[in-house]
Amino acid sequence: MGPFTFTGIRFSLGALALLPVLIWQRKKDRLNTKLNLKPYLVPIVLTGIVLFGGAALQQVGLTGSTAGKGGFITGLYVILVPLLALLWGARTHLANWAGALLAVAGLYFLSVREGWHISTYDLILLAGAFVWAVHVHLIDKYSDPVGPVYLAFFQAAICGALSLLVAVFFEPISISGIGDGLWTLLYGSILSVSLAFTLQVIAQRTANPTHAVIILSLEGVFAAFGGWLVLKEVMGLRGLFGAGLILAGTLVSQIFGKSQKADLTRRVDTAH
Repeated sequence: MGPFTFTGIRFSLGALALLPVLIWQRKKDRLNTKLNLKPYLVPIVLTGIVLFGGAALQQVGLTGSTAGKGGFITGLYVILVPLLALLWGARTHLANWAGALLAVAGLYFLSVREGWHISTYDLILLAGAFVWAVHVHLIDKYSDPVGPVYLAFFQAAICGALSLLVAVFFEPISISGIGDGLWTLLYGSILSVSLAFTLQVIAQRTANPTHAVIILSLEGVFAAFGGWLVLKEVMGLRGLFGAGLILAGTLVSQIFGKSQKADLTRRVDTAH
């Protein structure tokens, strides 16, 4: 499958898997208050377009880069999230900066094992990292007012529709190719899109964006652990050192860093 075909089917199936939850949530909201998503149509569409941009750039970049470099470059959004926050005056605690830098260093040791060379595809992945960082901030801003289930469903549906539209015009779509990748598509749609992305939206209702991306950087650690557990891959001292740095960055950020958003949420809940 081409990258847009894969992304389109993956996110469309993920949205379909969320549809029963969306219907249940809609019935629940109607019992409590009148549902009105019209004020948030622009944020919802914008979040879906940004998700499409991040996924598309990542998939295209990976077609010409190595998996290790792809993981590291995409993971640079760990440091881009607090940098983008500075543009609108949001401050990041020093411990969060330290945690982010440790996570980036860990991603390098965990992912990059060959001589460093920047290709066009690597630059595409870097552009994707910026887009992913913007996506984290959009989730942070709109997950609570829109609602996590609604935002997760519509962003997946929009991303899937845009990807399939591009695939129809620019990629050969093979039924046999889709059949060969069926299990990968099911995992990527149900467990990744409908479950993991939704959990991210739910968590970011109260989680600091920098905390969120540092925790998400543990994806590289779990990937390496899965390679050892399932594929019998051997992780050398370099990889273990990188995984340790990411874990250290997560702990530093969580233990010593301050989450102003979580503190504000607690104060509002107490007032109510």
